[in-house]
Amino acid sequence: MFGGLQTMWVIVLFDLPTDDKWMRKDYTYFRKFLLEDGFRMMQYSVYMRHSSSEENAQVHARRVKLHLPPDGEVRIIKITDKQFGRIEVFYGKKRLAVETAPEQLSFF
Repeated sequence: MFGGLQTMWVIVLFDLPTDDKWMRKDYTYFRKFLLEDGFRMMQYSVYMRHSSSEENAQVHARRVKLHLPPDGEVRIIKITDKQFGRIEVFYGKKRLAVETAPEQLSFF
């Protein structure tokens, strides 16, 4: 695709402390924000969101940065649909299918 028209996946990986009540609140707030912003849990502490373009992926990455908790580690990865499709997923030794992108709305 050309320029920003390529669909992307935004993947957020995080390792947040939960040692005390306030840290657990920060963890809960961050996770709730991700879900409200359209992210889905890919696996524990790894959330993903499909974006219709590179610009849209940047918007969601900026939103994540605005909601960073005061402690812990957060990583944001942006990859194309093609790269996402190359992920190999296993449950034990059984290979599973990779998640698919949601249907895009088309207006004529």
